Amino acid sequence: MLRPRTRMITAITATAAALALALTGCSAASSSSADDRPIRIWSGSTTPINNNFSPFAVDTATHLTYGAIYEPLFFFNQLSADEPTGMIGESYSFNEDGTELTIKIKPDLKWSDGEALTAKDVAFTFGYGSNVDPEMVSIDAPDDTTVVLTYATPKFTSEALILGSTWIVPEHIWGSITDFMGETNTDPVGSGPYMLKSFTDAAYTLEANPLFRDGEPAIKEVQDVGIDSNQSSEDLLKTGKLDWVGQFIANPDGVTADGRIETMNNQQDPTVIVTCANEALGCTGPQVDPAVRQAINAAINRGTIQEKAFAGLAGEASPAFALLPRDEQWLSDSSLATSPQESDAASAASILEAAGYTKGSDGFYGKDGTPLELDLFSPDGWTDYNDAAKLISEQAAEAGIRIDARTVSDAEYWTPVTNGDFQLALYGLTQSLVADPYSNYSQYFATEATANVGEQPVKGQNFSRYSNATVDEAVAVAGATQDQAVKKEAYASIQTEIARDLPYIPVVLNASQAFYNVKDFSGWPSESDMYAAPLPYLSTASAIVLANLKPVSE
Repeated sequence: MLRPRTRMITAITATAAALALALTGCSAASSSSADDRPIRIWSGSTTPINNNFSPFAVDTATHLTYGAIYEPLFFFNQLSADEPTGMIGESYSFNEDGTELTIKIKPDLKWSDGEALTAKDVAFTFGYGSNVDPEMVSIDAPDDTTVVLTYATPKFTSEALILGSTWIVPEHIWGSITDFMGETNTDPVGSGPYMLKSFTDAAYTLEANPLFRDGEPAIKEVQDVGIDSNQSSEDLLKTGKLDWVGQFIANPDGVTADGRIETMNNQQDPTVIVTCANEALGCTGPQVDPAVRQAINAAINRGTIQEKAFAGLAGEASPAFALLPRDEQWLSDSSLATSPQESDAASAASILEAAGYTKGSDGFYGKDGTPLELDLFSPDGWTDYNDAAKLISEQAAEAGIRIDARTVSDAEYWTPVTNGDFQLALYGLTQSLVADPYSNYSQYFATEATANVGEQPVKGQNFSRYSNATVDEAVAVAGATQDQAVKKEAYASIQTEIARDLPYIPVVLNASQAFYNVKDFSGWPSESDMYAAPLPYLSTASAIVLANLKPVSE
């Protein structure tokens, strides 16, 4: 499973960040070459950093758990139409009806503790914990390099989820762990290019894995630090104390002016207002009424939000939740290409009044004597989100909808979002790994991907608690076919339903800015060689980048 959010920040002191940097043994503006120090990154780690390296703890494990330590079978580059790259896996093929997937893994692989990594580990992984697919019929490992997965239904469209988002774990470690959700795995054994060297609640350091199949990485240590806010990270980047970050910076020229740091902005992940939308699963508040969500959607001015909160660096999000123009072939209705960019207070009023809401003397709507008032939160220090939330509150007020915007700590953000104890939150959805929105629909909108309020979803990230039988049926149809016409018809059904129901209200296509040190490290992705998205918080892609980097010797 993918990490659900891009930049996780909490309120801590600058002293904690300074302490984390002191652990590198390097002073600010160090003149030493990159050969003798770690690459220092901020992947979104917070202080105190959770001492959790479990690949099953999708919301609490450290970012570098995913790719640097534990790997999927293949890497799917979401910025490319190329075939996936083999990691543990070497090749794969479906049978004619898509119910049997045969995977060949590379020979002579080792876990970081020296134990052999074989097909038995892969088979164990697919039959363990949250990886268990209810449609799985059998899992076989006929030899050390072959795994055969058999399903009750075709899995063609699930290819990227199965092969690119399942973290392979060693059976000799996890076979004795019965509480996979409670396990924090503080001494991780993986197959990736790095392994854990040291941990504090201010920073953790990974060291090169000498048993890595492609050889020990050229960058010998990676330190991921905890930072209090976007501004703190920007300051540390400017003063040479950080080498790689992925965050919003309104004035990137202020960071890149001296040539030490370069930047890239790949707009790919939609920022949304996630709503707890399903009363049947325990959601409470006015937002469970689709009319309220539709009115908010009409009331906000996305053009103003894009310009003022995101400094003009974000793009236009689609209510179809397809990445355009990449996924244009799957868009069923051109009117769903982008959400309205200007506010329409009259339309918002019409929607509410048709649903029985009336405007009071204070200018705000209510129903049956109960004011229409909603809570919207975003994490402290996410300056773009904090500014966007304020603008949403102001714009909604002009349409007679009271939305109270507030900021919260990291723990106060993630716990209610994942457990469903919230009304509205600003949130970032990760985009599908391939040029097909299936994983978005399966992970964020399918009933199987959600849970009752008070419980964390195990099989997906449907934090809205959205449940729609039409969507569920269409997801199943799309996942069972390679016929593009059938798939497009299924997607048309999904897009119609989710654009009307709006469990996630699109705001912008997020500015996914990467900043990286080209003076001390070479091998970064470029416009001419976009081998992976250059963002340190992305699962798998960040490890692909780290394994390609080399120090620049002075």
